[in-house]
Amino acid sequence: MISFAVTVFLSAFLLFQIQPIIAKMILPWFGGSSSVWSTCLVFFQATLLLGYLYVHLLHEWLPPRRQNVVHCVLLALSLATLPVVADPAWKEAAFEHPTWNVLVVLALAVGMPYLLLSTTGPLMQAWYARSFNSMVPYRLYALSNLASMLALLSYPVLVEPFFPVLEQAWAWSAAYALFVLACFISARQSWQGVSSELERTNTSAEATPRPPLSECLLWVGLAMTASILLLALTRHLTQDVAPIPFLWVLPLSIYLLSFILCFDAPRYYYRPGFLVALPIAFLALDQVVDGVGMPVPVLVTLLSVSLFVFCMVCHGELVRRRPPVRHLTLFYLMLSIGGALGGSLVGLLAPAVFNAYFELPIGLFLCALLVVIVLWREARPAWRWLLVVALLAYGYRLTGISIDYVEGYRRVLRNFYGQLRVVDVSDERLGIKRSIRHGRINHGEQFISPDHRRRPTAYYCVQSGIGQALLGLASNQPRKIGVLGLGAGTLATYGQPGDEMRMYEINEQVLDLARNDFSYLADSPARIVPVLGDGRLMLESEAVQNFDLLAIDAFSGDSIPTHLLTIEAMRAYLRHLKSDGVLAVHITNRYLDLRPVVAAAAQQLGMIALIVDLDPDEGDAFCRHSVWALIAQPATATRLLKQINKAETLAPRPGFAVWTDGFSNLLGILK
Repeated sequence: MISFAVTVFLSAFLLFQIQPIIAKMILPWFGGSSSVWSTCLVFFQATLLLGYLYVHLLHEWLPPRRQNVVHCVLLALSLATLPVVADPAWKEAAFEHPTWNVLVVLALAVGMPYLLLSTTGPLMQAWYARSFNSMVPYRLYALSNLASMLALLSYPVLVEPFFPVLEQAWAWSAAYALFVLACFISARQSWQGVSSELERTNTSAEATPRPPLSECLLWVGLAMTASILLLALTRHLTQDVAPIPFLWVLPLSIYLLSFILCFDAPRYYYRPGFLVALPIAFLALDQVVDGVGMPVPVLVTLLSVSLFVFCMVCHGELVRRRPPVRHLTLFYLMLSIGGALGGSLVGLLAPAVFNAYFELPIGLFLCALLVVIVLWREARPAWRWLLVVALLAYGYRLTGISIDYVEGYRRVLRNFYGQLRVVDVSDERLGIKRSIRHGRINHGEQFISPDHRRRPTAYYCVQSGIGQALLGLASNQPRKIGVLGLGAGTLATYGQPGDEMRMYEINEQVLDLARNDFSYLADSPARIVPVLGDGRLMLESEAVQNFDLLAIDAFSGDSIPTHLLTIEAMRAYLRHLKSDGVLAVHITNRYLDLRPVVAAAAQQLGMIALIVDLDPDEGDAFCRHSVWALIAQPATATRLLKQINKAETLAPRPGFAVWTDGFSNLLGILK
């Protein structure tokens, strides 16, 4: 029994430890978007489905000992695919069709090992049940989910802060080899539990009715609903509430915790209590989904508790309906189909079809609908009518929420890189102010009035660090300016006749909005050169540009992608600067303190970093609070200190490790 438990625990731990490792490895190749994580989860769920299908067919078609042989051969072959390191050659093709390229990269890097790890849970349970007829194998599923949760929770605390990502991948590969050895030992014990290769055990021949199609569909629906809500609320947490990767782990851990509690001991799912808590969770989520005026810790707590209730109800009802051991593999196959369908809806279908985040209302309605279906047979006629009325009322409310997602906006767009909304707000003194928002974050605004439309606003006003730096550039000759991250195109207002401004933007929809809904680009006297693609990758492939100033202003939600702040990225930027050029990095952030990251990189490169923290006067319609870091050679930095109001030298934090493409520690910079 110990060998089976060790194998299951190790496989589940590795299964979920590789997810953040490989996601972090390829994140820079796809613009640092939070959608990379969603797409990775789709791949992991789809691979899990293939693994469970493989186990089901193996269990149904082959005698026990042939199962051992086939699986051990595949395990041995998978060792040839190690180490699990993504091929950097895919950087070049990453920009075109990013969703599908993420899936291909993952398949090539970790496909075979991940597939075989995903088979271990149900396969070991089937072998375990064959070897120990009196033991209940479902508890091994709870053990696997415990290992999965430990893997997720340990990564941001014990792995990411201390080891570069390549070292993580090599260590994982070594651990996978140990897993293969443990699996061989379990296969040997399973072999010994079978009296002959032709024996299929008497229990297999016993009359155990196959679950009806309706029951299988209910399994799929419950698993799919939990998956949809997991991914939809993860998106809400990472982009709209606190866009930091640590919050990838929180909802997934809650999801796994519900599996652990429900499958380890059904008594943990106290049905009356959770069915009472369910409408309360619906109401709580209805209040916090917008999050206006609510402290972030309270918001995160309510969202997390609501997700826990949803997952406990879905998984608790699944456990109540689990079949006899004879149909164990079919049960897990249906669960994996549901998970893959939910992940595909949120990660693949929704960004391509929806212009807003409609998957959250869809998931909530499905949860309510399935509860009504589950309770229908047990409920009295009067209660059935009450359930139908409540369901219709909730559906009406969710329809209203969905309409609010798009109503009142000038334009609403969505793709792999997230949702963009353009909104017009009337100002009594200055007229209409138009802004572009990514999630809840303002990414640029413009007053439409002819008197004010050429005036820079928000984080780019004349008093900001970037505004003063651009105004301080020599004006007696044409200047060349680079900008990573277009937004509304506000920085184009600083262009002068003869200047060239290269605007790097990864999202084609942003460029479309800047051209058609804002006039900064059209009004600029400078020559504007848009460059579509990831700014860092474009700069790495271009000839030296000799910028007078290069501004890094590429945000995903409220967080600058980490791959734009590494020492390798800084070297790429400096290659394109003149000797007296200025590198300006926008580090305004509600959740992360990026100052030590910038200061450490500047120190290692022999540069000086200055900080300009602007807190505008109350009632200032043109400026928002902004923090800009200006990096330059010592002589240039000395000049900037005298020239720029409120500029201060940024001292490195003692002991702070420089970020690299293989190492970054977000825990160390949380505010």
